[in-house]
Amino acid sequence: MAVRRGTPLVAVLAAVFLLPVLTMLTAAPAAAGVRVDNPYLGARGYVDPWWSASAASEPGGAVVAAQPTGVWLDRVSRIEGTASAPGLRAHLNEALLQAAAVVPAPLTIQIVLNDLPDRNCTRLVSAGDFSVSSGGLDRYRTEYVDPIAEILADPAYQRLRIVAVVEPDFLPGLLMPPVTDRCAAVQSSGGYPGAVRYAVSRLHAIPNVYVYLDASHHGILGYPENMGRAADLLAGIAGVASGGASLVHGFTVNVANYGALVEPHYNARMVIYGQPVKLSRWVDWNDYVDELPFAQDFRRRLLAAGFTSDIGMVIDTSRNGWGGPDRPAHAGSATNVDTFVDQSRTDRRYRIANWCNQAGAGLGERPRAVLTTGIDAYAWIKPPGVSDGSSTGAPDPEGVGQDPMCDPTYSPPIGSYRPSGALPGAPPAGQWFGAQFRQLLANAYPPL
Repeated sequence: MAVRRGTPLVAVLAAVFLLPVLTMLTAAPAAAGVRVDNPYLGARGYVDPWWSASAASEPGGAVVAAQPTGVWLDRVSRIEGTASAPGLRAHLNEALLQAAAVVPAPLTIQIVLNDLPDRNCTRLVSAGDFSVSSGGLDRYRTEYVDPIAEILADPAYQRLRIVAVVEPDFLPGLLMPPVTDRCAAVQSSGGYPGAVRYAVSRLHAIPNVYVYLDASHHGILGYPENMGRAADLLAGIAGVASGGASLVHGFTVNVANYGALVEPHYNARMVIYGQPVKLSRWVDWNDYVDELPFAQDFRRRLLAAGFTSDIGMVIDTSRNGWGGPDRPAHAGSATNVDTFVDQSRTDRRYRIANWCNQAGAGLGERPRAVLTTGIDAYAWIKPPGVSDGSSTGAPDPEGVGQDPMCDPTYSPPIGSYRPSGALPGAPPAGQWFGAQFRQLLANAYPPL
């Protein structure tokens, strides 16, 4: 029941793992089976030793190598592990070792479930295991969700705080017009909400698992028509639309994305020489330009949809710092609204829909619990330096084709030339991309 208010590698890196990785208030660990209000508060974060070793191997990377990052289960093979990637039990067992070293403080480990059939259907290439058209919804339950839940329910892990981030960015495939045949199949099947509900139900039944359902980002849900529909859809999935108790502990936004936490020099309500900022090419009628205000307002919309005030939001800040020498120091001076916004914004993507290995990005706020109303934490859910996809079509170990948005020379056919903004030289998705990591270090904001 929730109690809430409103291996040589391991040995080599042991000293790093014992460093504090979250700036938080101290709190006594909860008894096994009793959830706390904020699983990030008063806890240490799990440091993935495999990611940490890659980070520490880069010049200057040691300064962030002890930060906690998410463990992604984006294919069935990731559950048991592969020759190049440890499985879920390996991570949980390592988390137990790290937890034993910080007693009596609890330890929080973030697990990301990301394998819905035809996942990310708005993208040109699908990278998941299953397809709606070939029984994927049932296979998702039995071959993916069930094995994960069985492992997490092992009593050996009951003292860990397990944050389960469920299906990053699944909402666009339901809310936006079907831009691909895969999206059309997803929408016509009507099966996504039930599949996601199955996942959150199985996970919520495990007392020390904290389910955070993904709520996309301001670039999708910042439009009024999408925000309301999304809140109602999430309320139905979580069970509160029918008056039941919520199956989710909170929501995540900006997962693996690049939206700025706060844009300091402009907002969507401004008017520049008679021209509303909302009408600019970049903002494009959106009510938001950054993630923190969006997360806080979307939470209020979720409360109106039936959630209670104890739900919290987690913002992924792993790649949204946008610092470095090109970061604007003040608002623009142009009289043209498009030019003003481009001079003022810290998010320097060519367009907000660009998602693959973005040039110019930097590390954002370091992972920590947040005491701002409604915000549970800033977290590095996407491990910095892990590639979003190949820029050249290099052979993928999973047999996934290259998404054109990862090609630096590609420009979507949207009427004007706005390139993908992807970095060159990127390896296939999930592999270490040293050049990207070094850029993230150089452009970190707040600076390292």
